[in-house]
Amino acid sequence: MRFSRRLASTTVAVALVLPISYEAMAHAHARVHAAKAEAEPWEPFGAACRVNVTGSHVTAFCHNPYPETDRVSLHVECARWWDIDSDGSPVDAEPAQTVRLTGRCWKEVGSAWVSHRQER
Repeated sequence: MRFSRRLASTTVAVALVLPISYEAMAHAHARVHAAKAEAEPWEPFGAACRVNVTGSHVTAFCHNPYPETDRVSLHVECARWWDIDSDGSPVDAEPAQTVRLTGRCWKEVGSAWVSHRQER
């Protein structure tokens, strides 16, 4: 009987401590993000890209409306296991410029996307 009382009191103590600790951690985490946001103002960045897949060919058009250069790269994942996936070379999308990226598979395209990298 004594063992079950100890177990019950330990369970209650743990249940009471965990929510307090979690709230304290969440509050501390929020303060860190708020301080970081004040130190670094948000700057708009990133070209808007439109990816078109026609059969086994992929074409992406990326337009950069922002004043910073965006290095964009096309990635193509082929549907067949034996078909070679490709990662295109990075291309600089200068401010107010549209770039065209192309890629292909031998057979069907599984997925295609564009990655962005900001040069500082």
